[in-house]
Amino acid sequence: MELLREYGSAALQMLSQPFYYVALIVMILAYIRRTTLERRMFHVRLHAWPLLLFRAMSWGLLAGVILSLAAASIGILLTPDAVLWLWGTAAVLALLRVRYLCFAYSAGLLGLLQGLSSLLALEDSGGWIGSLAQSLAALDMPGLLLLVAGLHLVEALLVRRDAGRLASPLYLEGKRGKLIGGYSLQGFWPVPLLLLVPAADGAVGTAALPWTPLLGGDAWAGGWTVLALPVVIGFVDLALSALPKQQARLASRRLLLYSAVLAVLALGAAFAAPLVPLASLAALGLHEALVLLGERRERQQPPRFVHDSRGLCILGVVPGTPAEEMGLEAGEVLHKVNGQRVRTKEELYTALHENSAFCRLEVLNLEGQVKFVQRARFDGEHHQLGVLLAPDEGAGYYAAPAHLSLLGLLRGDKAARRRDGGESMTM
Repeated sequence: MELLREYGSAALQMLSQPFYYVALIVMILAYIRRTTLERRMFHVRLHAWPLLLFRAMSWGLLAGVILSLAAASIGILLTPDAVLWLWGTAAVLALLRVRYLCFAYSAGLLGLLQGLSSLLALEDSGGWIGSLAQSLAALDMPGLLLLVAGLHLVEALLVRRDAGRLASPLYLEGKRGKLIGGYSLQGFWPVPLLLLVPAADGAVGTAALPWTPLLGGDAWAGGWTVLALPVVIGFVDLALSALPKQQARLASRRLLLYSAVLAVLALGAAFAAPLVPLASLAALGLHEALVLLGERRERQQPPRFVHDSRGLCILGVVPGTPAEEMGLEAGEVLHKVNGQRVRTKEELYTALHENSAFCRLEVLNLEGQVKFVQRARFDGEHHQLGVLLAPDEGAGYYAAPAHLSLLGLLRGDKAARRRDGGESMTM
């Protein structure tokens, strides 16, 4: 019962902390920016951000329960100061890039700073520098890095499961200024963690635990308590040469590998302190390498969502439209419409209006095989069936470069850029 009371008290403590609400505000701003970009380029909203937020909070809550139980068995020597260090560092890093809110960067940087502080013997300094150095030295870096590994394990599973909802179509500037189609994969999950930790003064949780945590040793002899730690898991990727679900599965495998490597290094650091700087560097460096190398690979591969001699490439499908009902998918090619070859949006428009009551499409599916779909048309339906085409020279807007900072997000920096001479293209 004492354990349940402490968890209940920590849950109330979570509601009083500003960090969880900061994470929600950042998520809302990111989702609104995404919706604005969709409306700007396609004149239609493909995702409702309140629904995205509700789903993210629900899955984040489930992830928090699972990770909290796992952390209780492992044992993480977290303190209130550690929460401030993590979030303070993450907030500063987010001024450079929003994706730096990920604790892989803040925990990795803190581990390196801890090693540097020890090397320079800053703990022996007087004044506020010495106080900060002592607080930094008290951080349980192996435990924090192991927590980061667990967070990325959960992230990998969420990315694989939610691939469809993470994906948002967009136009991008490719090589030599030519527009190409692609997908932004973006997901955020607020994860409320309730972590069982050793008490500093033994005043709470004096009853013996029914199990022995893996890490911490004698630290648990002085009592225990439960500490609230709000965390936000964020995922950002780009799909230019592959379908969104394919890219999400690839990213999920990379995150699983990253999580496994970091977990091994963190466990090693728990028993061999000299490994802490190496594990910290891996947390930060490997994560950034995953992002940069993945983006570079996508930019170097031939783009998937471009028109070719076969017909018009489908970039996306508007939910609830005839295109979705007929089973059209992103990456397929409109070859013929009502018996006519279509290679431009003007030809598509003409072919559809050959018969205003019925349409028959000849489509090349993802395997390059021909499939036929047909359907009656009714008044009031989407005038182009609900198909979003890959861009052509008439596209009016394209996505601005994605290296967004927290200040840029708060300022509402433009998500889309207008293309000179272009016009809006809604299919």
